[in-house]
Amino acid sequence: MYPAIHRKTTKITARIVHGVSLDLYQERTLSLRKMRLLGKELREFLFFVCSLQFWRMAVAWSIALVASYLQLFVPSYYSQKSYSYHRCFPVKSFFRPVCIITGATSGLGAAAARALSKEGFTIVLVGRTSKALLKIAMEIQNVNEEAHLKAFEVDISSFQSIYDFRKSLEKWLRDSDMHLSVHLLINNAGVLATSPRKTAEGYDEMMATNYIGAFCLTQLLLPLLINSPVPSRIVNVTSFTHRSVSLAQTDKQAVTGGSFLQAKQYPFAEVYAYSKFCLLLFSYALHWQIGSSEKARHVSVILADPGFVETNIMREVPAFISSTAFGVAKLMCLLQSPDDGVRAIIDAALAPPETSGVYFFGGNGRTIKSSPLSYSEKLAKELWATSHDLFRELELACKES
Repeated sequence: MYPAIHRKTTKITARIVHGVSLDLYQERTLSLRKMRLLGKELREFLFFVCSLQFWRMAVAWSIALVASYLQLFVPSYYSQKSYSYHRCFPVKSFFRPVCIITGATSGLGAAAARALSKEGFTIVLVGRTSKALLKIAMEIQNVNEEAHLKAFEVDISSFQSIYDFRKSLEKWLRDSDMHLSVHLLINNAGVLATSPRKTAEGYDEMMATNYIGAFCLTQLLLPLLINSPVPSRIVNVTSFTHRSVSLAQTDKQAVTGGSFLQAKQYPFAEVYAYSKFCLLLFSYALHWQIGSSEKARHVSVILADPGFVETNIMREVPAFISSTAFGVAKLMCLLQSPDDGVRAIIDAALAPPETSGVYFFGGNGRTIKSSPLSYSEKLAKELWATSHDLFRELELACKES
């Protein structure tokens, strides 16, 4: 009897010891994994902080942001006046005006969709994933039951995806018995990639998303904007970071990002600022061209700079750095929420119909000047020629496929 009890007790004790040992082993394994992950994050942090691109962001971008605000509050320093425009709501017509917003699933795009859905527009939400599109559509519908929404899954970095979207959009307009036109196009989609990535066409993904995609989408939708029975508008969402660009190449290698992809260390901060600078040059070039065109004169082109906004665009930047940047900017009263930052975009979208070629910044309908280099007609013409040739090349490839 006693030996049996002893054996049973021994087995139970062995199980307990084994269980405790297993728990300790799992805890140690988990601790080692956490330490390795922490070590990896620390290495990434140190590598990032020691890079030239980090200091470009920390110093050059900060100076650019402060320079933008100085124009608002100390215009005399720049020997210029600060102009403000009041908001005009959509001109009433038989057809409900259509507003297309790219990058509409989060941040500024989502905030713009929420705001403009209350102003009588049919909002066309453009985003990368159907899940995110469904989520933002439901959020808007829950707040505003009368909102008119339509969602399209589009990858702005892919010309094929943009090309297919244009065809799907026209089909939807016809099938819905709507006027074959677009009243407002907001090119908001943007990305800040800290590592080099190529698109299907072989272009730098950041250049393709932030500039080439916006250029191509605008070219494809321009006939629909011209066909609008009421004044129509293109709003390109740019950034104060463009002020850090002092020299600009406009050849195909630069515009497609080929020269950046070949660099030993990917200059992501430089690429981002350059992509926004290109968007500026293109906007001014289009504004000048439309002004000299009789049939497109009712189409306006406006720039909107939301400032430094707390969105997920910095998701690829080490978390400690992005949270520190947001914290410092908040202490300096320079950080805005998406609902605050979107004011510049809404101001641009609802500015008087005759307003064109201006740069909205700071909310309350206020405008400032972009960098002196961005007004270079020579650079604008060169960039337009390069971009237009690229567009024709991509369009021809799509038609032949």
